[in-house]
Amino acid sequence: MKEFDVVLLTDSRYVNPKKIDPYIQNVLKEDGLVMDGLEKLNLRTIKKDWNDTNFNWSSTKSAIFRSTWDYFDQFSNFRNWLDLIKNQCYLINPYEQINWNLDKHYLLDLQKLDLPIVESVFVSKKTQLNLETISKSKNWKDIVIKPTISGAARHTYHLKNDEIKKFQDKWLSLTNNEDFMVQEFQKNILSTGEIAVMIFGGEYSHSVQKKAKKGDFRVQDDFGGSVEKINPSLEIIELAEKTIKSLKTMPLYARVDIIFDNVSNPVISELELIEPELWFRFKEESAYKLAEIVKDFLNKLNC
Repeated sequence: MKEFDVVLLTDSRYVNPKKIDPYIQNVLKEDGLVMDGLEKLNLRTIKKDWNDTNFNWSSTKSAIFRSTWDYFDQFSNFRNWLDLIKNQCYLINPYEQINWNLDKHYLLDLQKLDLPIVESVFVSKKTQLNLETISKSKNWKDIVIKPTISGAARHTYHLKNDEIKKFQDKWLSLTNNEDFMVQEFQKNILSTGEIAVMIFGGEYSHSVQKKAKKGDFRVQDDFGGSVEKINPSLEIIELAEKTIKSLKTMPLYARVDIIFDNVSNPVISELELIEPELWFRFKEESAYKLAEIVKDFLNKLNC
């Protein structure tokens, strides 16, 4: 018999931290809400660092990705771990979906489904392409570059005009190590920010609006960005739900990030199916909704 029903996956910073700042407190609170919801449904639950080499992953029925926010800093280890445990327990969301969602090339798949995305140029590592040539070919004078596998705005840069040419040496250094994407800078991000839409079991739950601090373009709170709960338009909710329902497999949880492009149309900036921040603190009952969905998932598997 399995010892646990669900392991909440986190990283080492959120397992018994010695210092608790407001950011860490939010992580602990939201993970705690999910654990409480699972335990109230009589599911045996534990929280573990995904990189804990002492834990026996076959001792749990399932593992749900919650706050594994260091995986992109040690990606090869994470991929090896993922491939190791996929046959030892059920992953939530499932392995195939996580594997697909790890790399932002998935945006091209969404585009093939006639879903609106930010137009992007993908650059494979070691191709030695000239960044200024890319921007000129698209007539982009104001661009953003970012790795295709990343998080928390790692190696994300906003460049315009002469900055693009001057960045070439750095660009070659970056693209020598990993794939990158180039996008035209979407100026509405400075005024309207980014809307994060939370979806559980294919149904809309709640939304927040993330805005960058003055003088920055990165909306993440790691860089001083703000977040507040909002009631988005029906158009935004329908786009998020349509995105999720277009996938081959319905994810148990998802976050669809939407911005307004340079002609003010809503477009998908990211689809988060792995370890999205879900802002349960703005709607605590959604953590319990997720727990119910996980319970139903396990019941259907007869485990």
